[in-house]
Amino acid sequence: MSNLLAARWQMAVSLGFHILFAVVGIALPFLMVVAEALWMRTKDPLYRVLAQRWARGAAILFAVGAVSGTVLSFELGLLWPHFMKFAGPIVGVGFALEGFAFFTEAIFLGIYIYGWDRIPAFAHWLAGAIVAASGALSGILVVSVNAWMNTPAGFVIGAGGTSAPAESIHPLATFLAPAMLAETLHMTLAAYAATGLLVAGIHAALLGRDRSNLFHRRAMAISLVVGGAAALLQPASGHYAAHVVATTQKPKLAAMEGQFRTQTWAPLRIGGLPDPEAGETRYALEIPGGLSLLSYNDPRAEVVGLEDFPADVRPPVRVVHLAFQVMVACGMAMAALAAWAGVSAWRARALPDGPWFLRAAIAAAPLGMIAIEAGWTVTEVGRQPWIIQGVMRTADAVTPVAGLWVSLVSYTALYVALGVVVAFLLGLQFRASPLASEIASIEGAAASGAESNREGVRP
Repeated sequence: MSNLLAARWQMAVSLGFHILFAVVGIALPFLMVVAEALWMRTKDPLYRVLAQRWARGAAILFAVGAVSGTVLSFELGLLWPHFMKFAGPIVGVGFALEGFAFFTEAIFLGIYIYGWDRIPAFAHWLAGAIVAASGALSGILVVSVNAWMNTPAGFVIGAGGTSAPAESIHPLATFLAPAMLAETLHMTLAAYAATGLLVAGIHAALLGRDRSNLFHRRAMAISLVVGGAAALLQPASGHYAAHVVATTQKPKLAAMEGQFRTQTWAPLRIGGLPDPEAGETRYALEIPGGLSLLSYNDPRAEVVGLEDFPADVRPPVRVVHLAFQVMVACGMAMAALAAWAGVSAWRARALPDGPWFLRAAIAAAPLGMIAIEAGWTVTEVGRQPWIIQGVMRTADAVTPVAGLWVSLVSYTALYVALGVVVAFLLGLQFRASPLASEIASIEGAAASGAESNREGVRP
C-alpha cells in the first residue's frame, strides 16, 4: 500500500468515526434543552428525567468525540505536513475559533450536568442552551475550513508557489469562501435530522415493547419534531448546495451525476452505474433536463461533462456517483417519514404511534448517519485529485515518511475499541430508561416535592 493511499484511508476512517459523534454533539444538546424547557413550562417530571438522560448520553459522546477530534488534529499535521505548512496560516483562525467554541461547550456541559438543583432553573436551562449553541458553532467553524478547501479564497500564491507561505491573507474572506454557506447549512441540518430521527427510532423501538410508556412517547415526539423539521428542510438546502457545486466545482458535479458528455437538457439520473471506460452511466432512470434544472434553475442549461476535463483531474466517478445516490436516497426516505408524521399529526392532532409508523421510524433510524457518511465521501472524493481545489494536489501534501500502514491499522483498532465501549455505555443508558410501571412513582415523587415546597413557603 502506498503512503498516499494509507494516509487517505486513515483520514477516511478517522473522519468517518469522528463525524458520528460530532453530529450527535451538535443536535443532542438541543433535544436536551427542549425537554428541559417543556419541564419548566409544564412541571411534568418526565421531561426533567428525559433532559437528564439525554445529558448523560451527550456527555459520553462528547468525551469520545473530543478524543477522536484531538486525534484528527494531530493527523492533519503528521499525515499532511505540506498542506498544513501552506494552509495553516490561512485557515488557522477558523480552527482557533473552533477551539474556543469547543471549550465553551465543555465548560457549560459540566455546569449543566452538575448544576441540577444547585443553580436557578433558568440559569441551568441557559447553560444547556449555550452547550447547544456552541456545539453548532463548533461544527460550522470546522466545516467552513472544508468549504475553503473546496473553494479556496482570501489569499494570493506567492512566487514560491505552494512551497512558500501564501501572501495577502484575508481571514474573513477565507472564512466566507464561496461554498461556506451551502456546506455549513447542509451539514447543520443533516446533524439535526440524523440525530433527531436516530433518537426517535430508538425510542420508537422501546415504545413498541412498552406501549403505555409516556417517557418513550414524549422522547419520540421531541426528537421526531426536531429531526423531521430538519429532514423536510434538507432537500431545499441540498438544491442550493448543488447549485454552488455546479458553479464552483464542475468536475465534482459531473461525477456526482455520472455525466460524461457536455450537453444541454442534461438528465437527472436516479441510480445507475458509471462506466468510465465506455464514457456512460448504465441502468439509470433518466429525467430529461432534470440535472440542468436543479443545477442552474433552467432545464435548457448546459452541464459540462467529465470528458471535457483532463483525465488527471477527474474524480473517481463510480465512488462519487454511488455515494451521492445513497445520500439522496436516505435523505428522501427521511423526508418522507417526516412528511408522514406531519400529515398524521395535523389530521389526528397527535403524533402517529401505530405499528407501521413505529416500524418505519425504526427502519429510518440509521439513515441519517449513512447519508452523512455518504455525503462526506462525495465531498472529499469528489474533490480529488486536489486537497485544495485547483491549488495543491493531495499527492503533493502527504508526508514522505514510510510505513503509514502501521498507523492505519493501529488507529482503526483504536476506533473499533472505542466504538464497542460507546455502544456498551449507551446500551446501559437505554436499559436504565424508566418503565411504565415506574413512571407513576416519578410523578408521585414530583407531586410530593411540589407540595412540600408549597408547605415550606406558607406563613
